Amino acid sequence: MISKRRDGGLQSKSGYYRIQGRDGQCLQGFGEGEYIRLTDEKGREWRGQAEMFESMVRYNFRDADGNQISGISDGGSGITLRDAKGNTWRGFIE
Repeated sequence: MISKRRDGGLQSKSGYYRIQGRDGQCLQGFGEGEYIRLTDEKGREWRGQAEMFESMVRYNFRDADGNQISGISDGGSGITLRDAKGNTWRGFIE
């Protein structure tokens, strides 16, 4: 979800993230502004950032092993991500 700053620019809204892969894998955690920290079901920590563009938000997450998941949101609370193996992850921000 995005919101307008006072100067007219876009910023990522803080909240609770829950993102799930097709295999039942789940990432969940909190984000504040553009910085996000998630944990998976194995206890690995994924750190990420949200980059705001005109009408969408681009997300990029990495874990300590160098694995990466990235994707976009159309400005609503839904997120679609893809990992290096081509698996699709979908989630939302509360």
